[in-house]
Amino acid sequence: QVQLVESGGGLVQAGGSLRLSCAASGRSFSSLAMGWFRQLPGKEREFVAGISWNGGSTDYADSVKGRCTISRDNAKRTALYLQMNSLKPEDTAVYYCAAGRWPVEDGMDYWGKGTLVTVSS
Repeated sequence: QVQLVESGGGLVQAGGSLRLSCAASGRSFSSLAMGWFRQLPGKEREFVAGISWNGGSTDYADSVKGRCTISRDNAKRTALYLQMNSLKPEDTAVYYCAAGRWPVEDGMDYWGKGTLVTVSS
C-alpha cells in the first residue's frame, strides 16, 4: 500500500502561481510512476501531469502544457510536486496525487484525498 497526502492548495488570483506537494509513505513509491489529476466542479476527474519512476519521462495534458511542471524527489517523503503558473479560473478544481504504472493517465493504483485549488478572476 502507498499512502498519499496532498498539500499546497488554496485561493489564488488569475495569473498567479501555486506549488502543490504530495507526501508519500508505505511501499517503495520510488519505483512507481506518479501523477496529478484534477476534478473540476461537476466534471469527471481528468489527467493533469505524470512522471515516470526516475523522472526521465513526463507527460502533460494539453490544457496545462507550458504552464505546469511536474517533478519528483525520491529521496524525500514529499515525493511529488506540481508547479502551476499563469493560473486561470478554469483551473479551479480538486487536485489529486496518484501513484502506479506508466503511462500515468491510465495506470494509477493509489490516490490521495485531494487538495482544493481556487483561482479567482
